[in-house]
Amino acid sequence: MKKPFLLPLFAMFLAFCGFASAQSVDTSSPDVMIKTVTQQVLDEIKSDPKIESGDINKITELVNQKILPYTDFTHTTRLVMGRNWNTATPEQQKQIVEQFKMLLIRTYSGALAQVRNQTVQYKPLRANPDDTDVVVRSVVMNNGQPVELDYRLYKTPQGWRVYDINVLGAWLIQAYQQQFNEQIQQHGVNDLVQFLTQRNRQLASGKAS
Repeated sequence: MKKPFLLPLFAMFLAFCGFASAQSVDTSSPDVMIKTVTQQVLDEIKSDPKIESGDINKITELVNQKILPYTDFTHTTRLVMGRNWNTATPEQQKQIVEQFKMLLIRTYSGALAQVRNQTVQYKPLRANPDDTDVVVRSVVMNNGQPVELDYRLYKTPQGWRVYDINVLGAWLIQAYQQQFNEQIQQHGVNDLVQFLTQRNRQLASGKAS
């Protein structure tokens, strides 16, 4: 994947998660929900001078305060871990979800400052009325170049929830599955918790390479 595209687009996904609860959004239609929130995100980014100036603390704070209201990050983490999820204790599962979520926020929050004049074009939703798992496909024009950005959602009693994202042909869940599995197979679930925790500390202190 190309990092110059990857970072701003993942940041837009995290911002989508963070800012969504500030507005009333119809969650009964997956494509309408994505379109509405994405536009709110772009407007919010452009109107906040602290985000535009790259204030990492402000960006992280905003994302943290509105924790993933229209996503199911536990579902995301379960899919990333695969069969290893059931080998973890409930406490380990909780810690992995929280640390993984924080890792993504801290890794990509700074990229919000790079979002400037992106425009989003949406492809027609290919889904049947009774489908419970769909993909909303879009193309982001980034400095005149089209970048694929797709969201995978599933239907819950509370409405549609995002649980995966695809940037340039790479799905978030697939990108982390091998890394998590190797860490667990070599050192165990508890070591994965420690690895994620340590990585977050490094990012928070600015010492991460």
